[in-house]
Amino acid sequence: MSRDKTPVTPAVRILRAHKINFSDHPYAYEEKGGTAVSARELGVDEHKVIKTLVMEDDGKNPLVILMHGDMQVSTKELARAMGVKQVSPCTPGTAQKHTGYLVGGTSPFGTRREMPVYLEKTIADLDRIYINGGKRGYLVGMAPAELIRVLQPTTVAVGIQ
Repeated sequence: MSRDKTPVTPAVRILRAHKINFSDHPYAYEEKGGTAVSARELGVDEHKVIKTLVMEDDGKNPLVILMHGDMQVSTKELARAMGVKQVSPCTPGTAQKHTGYLVGGTSPFGTRREMPVYLEKTIADLDRIYINGGKRGYLVGMAPAELIRVLQPTTVAVGIQ
């Protein structure tokens, strides 16, 4: 960690390079705890904690989908929106190969490989989001507009409760 206690991850480097105003939110990481744990630890609504999921289409082309922590991705609807036959989650090893991040610490910022990014459209309606900063047990808070400005995601309506 640097002197200001912000971990220096590839994600943080990207945020700083794009002059994104973000807040640091370290928390006690729990294996397989997911967004429920991070929301509880930070005292925020799980709907505002955004998970970064790495998936691939039927041609094995990787992509990132950003979803509310309290929702799931309809892979059928995502495939339809992308114009492909099928979309499925990557294995943890494949996701790490594409992103450079450990599962549980995956950020959409600073991935090893450039991939298309899809964003559940209702995320843009939130005042503030909390998303992984590139390390297990570390989220960053920001306005969704900042994420959209830097990542330029394709918005989709693929969330299910």
